[in-house]
Amino acid sequence: MNKQQKIQFWILIGIVAISGFSQGMLLPLVAVIFEKAGLPSSLNGLNAIALYIGILLASPIMETPLRKIGYKPMILIGGFTVAISLFLFPFWQSFWFWFALRFFIGIGDHMLHFASQTWITSFSPPEKRGRNISLYGLFFGLGFAAGPFMTRLVEINESLPFQISATIAIVAWIAVFFVKNEYPESGMGNATILGTFQRFGQVFKYAWVAFLPPFGYGYLEASLNGNFPIYALRMGITIESVSILLPAFAIGGIVFQLPLGMLSDKYGRHNILVWTMLVGFISFTMAGFVGNSNVAIFLCFFIAGMAVGSSFSLGISYMTDLLPKHLLPAGNIMCGILFSIGSMMGPLLGGITLQFTSGHSFFYVISIILLGIFFALILFKQKQVLSN
Repeated sequence: MNKQQKIQFWILIGIVAISGFSQGMLLPLVAVIFEKAGLPSSLNGLNAIALYIGILLASPIMETPLRKIGYKPMILIGGFTVAISLFLFPFWQSFWFWFALRFFIGIGDHMLHFASQTWITSFSPPEKRGRNISLYGLFFGLGFAAGPFMTRLVEINESLPFQISATIAIVAWIAVFFVKNEYPESGMGNATILGTFQRFGQVFKYAWVAFLPPFGYGYLEASLNGNFPIYALRMGITIESVSILLPAFAIGGIVFQLPLGMLSDKYGRHNILVWTMLVGFISFTMAGFVGNSNVAIFLCFFIAGMAVGSSFSLGISYMTDLLPKHLLPAGNIMCGILFSIGSMMGPLLGGITLQFTSGHSFFYVISIILLGIFFALILFKQKQVLSN
């Protein structure tokens, strides 16, 4: 990469980190505010899925506008949508108003991520493409892990976390004006939305098992950030402790993202995913048994993050192993859609679990999902695999 591309790269990485920061902040922060206001946990879960509804609805229609206006305008529109939505949160504490704001944040975040990830891939040289995408994921994870620390500011002023996050987002948004706009190469093809949907059936036939880890990761990430603060407050765990416990999962995933990727290159994606799902199942089951100990929960979250914190990227890599190249675009969209569905189910099902069952059942539901993915991977028939 030349000097301009390096500057461009780090601006995009900064945007992604701040996007992760805002997502990591919103789920636990809104959960704490709603819990203090006496809102049922099931309704809190329903509110949390708004962001993922936005992502889900935007996923199949992102490619066409990207081709027409280019990378830079897509990022600017997405970043502006996120920043303005964050600024508006303190003005009216209403369930449906906040639902709408989170919905628009989901759309804005997806515009930002789709454009920046495609842009980084397009200008990265082949010998550095893997490194650059790893840095992309790493900085998003760092931002996401830092987000929950903002929840402690709610004790000072409920508006303060939103105002700080929105200000940071605006600063990063301004930096995008200093990069030159580019457009996707025409060689990317002229896939239509209808054509994408027609390929979904083929993709699912040959690589259905590869979509389960992104689904599981979406579920547990959203459930942890959206429901664990409620569980913690009911168990007598302080908000300060929640802001330390929640990042443990993300930090575990950050630390082991690259090692697990290297191990999957050596021993196979399927084998690594089997073991990580098993470790994740054991970790969350143990969290249910030691739910009153901050130290024990921290260790369980960290170990679970080490194992299943890379499920999304490993799932995408596994999908790439299973599909021919002409089906990879549809496969990538399906990974995003399954992640969004899992993210929508997490807060909603977790909230219902907290409302109608004992608190520890919250961890056991996550364990059952990971165990189900483990058995699906074990039972997957290799004869379904296509060669590239």
